[in-house]
Amino acid sequence: MIIAVDGPTASGKGTIAKALAKHFGLPHLDTGLLYRAVGWQVAANGGDPDDPGDALAAADFPDGLLDNPELRSETTGGLASRVSVHPAVRQALFERQRKFATQPGGAVLDGRDIGTVIAPEAEVKLYVTATTAARAERRYLEMQDSGRKVSLKDIVDQLERRDERDKGRKDAPLAIASDAFVLDTTELSKEDAIALAITVVVQATGTASCP
Repeated sequence: MIIAVDGPTASGKGTIAKALAKHFGLPHLDTGLLYRAVGWQVAANGGDPDDPGDALAAADFPDGLLDNPELRSETTGGLASRVSVHPAVRQALFERQRKFATQPGGAVLDGRDIGTVIAPEAEVKLYVTATTAARAERRYLEMQDSGRKVSLKDIVDQLERRDERDKGRKDAPLAIASDAFVLDTTELSKEDAIALAITVVVQATGTASCP
C-alpha cells in the first residue's frame, strides 16, 4: 500500500503522513527533506541555488545531512524551493524516492509531487491544504517554540513566494492529483485532521490498522 500525501508548506501534511505511517505500520519519507538537504548543501558549498550546476552538484549530499536540524529552518525551506525548480535536481532525487515508495509492503511519502509524479499509482492520495494565514500562524508558533525570532509578516511573505515557485515551476509543479482527496486543515485540530486522514485511507483500502 502506497499512501501519497501532498500539499504546500505548513499545511500539516508532514504531521498527517507520520501519523498514517504509525497507524498502518508503514515506513515514512519526508521527500521535502531531500530538497532541503540539497538547498542547505548548496549554501554550504558557497554556490547559487538558482544555478542548475551548483544545485545538481549539491544533490550528492551525504545521508547524515538529513539529521541536521537546520534543514527545518525557514531559510533552508526557501533554498529548497529554489533548487527544486531545476529538472536535473528533481531527476537526481527521483529514483531515491521511487525506491522508497515501491519497497515491499508499501510506504507513506509526503511532498509536493508524490501523487502526480513520484507514485501516481498510489492506492491513496491526499492533498493537505490550509489558508495562508493559518499556515503562517502555525509556522510562526513553531519558530517561537524553537527559539527562532521571526515576524509573522515575514513568514506570510515567505510562504506566498514559495507557493508561487512551487506551483509555477515547469517540472513537477505542486498540483492536486485528479483522484486525490483534498483535506483542508484550516479549521481542524491536529487530532481531527489525523482522524479524518485515517478514515479516508480505511475507506479507500479497507485496511483499519497496521498489519
